[in-house]
Amino acid sequence: MPYTLYRHIIHLHIPTFPIAVARVCQPGLRDRPVAVAPPQSERSLIVSVSPEARNEGVFKGMPLSRAIKLCPGLTVLPPNSRLTEKASHALAELASQYTPIWEPSRPGHIYMDITGTERLWGKAKDTAYHLGEEIKGRLHLSGTVGVAGNKMVSNIASRIMPSGGVLDVDHGREALFMAPLKVNLLPGIGHTRQKILLEELSIIRVRELAALDMGNLKLIFGRQAYLIHQRAIGIDPSPVCPSPMKPMVAEKITFPLDDNDDHKLLGALYTLVERCSYRFRKRALFPRKAALLIRYSDQVEAKGQLKLPCMSSLDLDLYEPLEKLFFKTCNRRVRVRFMRIWFWEFSHPTPQLSLFHAPSPGAKKRAKLTQALDRIRERHGEEAIKYGRAA
Repeated sequence: MPYTLYRHIIHLHIPTFPIAVARVCQPGLRDRPVAVAPPQSERSLIVSVSPEARNEGVFKGMPLSRAIKLCPGLTVLPPNSRLTEKASHALAELASQYTPIWEPSRPGHIYMDITGTERLWGKAKDTAYHLGEEIKGRLHLSGTVGVAGNKMVSNIASRIMPSGGVLDVDHGREALFMAPLKVNLLPGIGHTRQKILLEELSIIRVRELAALDMGNLKLIFGRQAYLIHQRAIGIDPSPVCPSPMKPMVAEKITFPLDDNDDHKLLGALYTLVERCSYRFRKRALFPRKAALLIRYSDQVEAKGQLKLPCMSSLDLDLYEPLEKLFFKTCNRRVRVRFMRIWFWEFSHPTPQLSLFHAPSPGAKKRAKLTQALDRIRERHGEEAIKYGRAA
């Protein structure tokens, strides 16, 4: 009889990670209703909510002004990406000591494949318990840990487990574990499909979804019917994939008032490009790809990306293709609330001069002008001087 190697997957889940990290630095925030939201405007949306604030009716995505009315004692923190990133690195470093095969899904969430490490750490459940205790002792963060034979089941186990515990799903019992759960816990079942399942078929639990034949599943899920059925019975073949480090430079803005004036939006876009290009020049980098995300006032998002036509770190060279991308992406007659741009796939400038394409006099002048502007900003601050289109 052939030997079958069962996988042991751990999913570490630290709820409301930005707030948990902030509470480590500010113990006075513990046991108080806390939310994270951009501070520019009361129309900003809540990014993260503590359990205490959630009990008061505050939820993620709620406008800040409404949240303050519901919970007058709400403590609002601005997003602190540096602190969250630093905590994420510390968490990843600790996870990497247990296995080289780990995958961060988002801040505060890590998958770990510990298959074959029994001689080092013992049983999978014991490893998960020691991991949780070490994170609590060294980083002062408390989370839940799910253990299963695949990523999906371990993720769900960590989400339904009470705070500070470990839930181990035995091999072969994945379908029994999934059966009594609500269908909204399955990946791919959004609010719309959950509503259809409830209203059209009176389906609430995963076992009821798993009992449907493929014909009925295709009416609701189309090409994804087979995948949804596999998930309903606890099957997920996706491996834990360590993500390679991809350097990225990004800037974003939340408008104080939603706006659909192209001149104002393009001015904000130029400001974002200006900030990114300054960071490129400081690091001597040329980006090869760029992307733009726009979020409208009705929370609908539009995203586009492109390959940059030339290798440059000058504002104007980067702005022109992004302006074209803006008009392709922003095509609704709805006011814009949020905008974000990011660049990736960097290369360093080559010291070898081209024999066939000499830089034009205009390009030389733009480069000298940009260097002069950089010196002014370094001496007097970023807002000391800017182009008219960004003012």
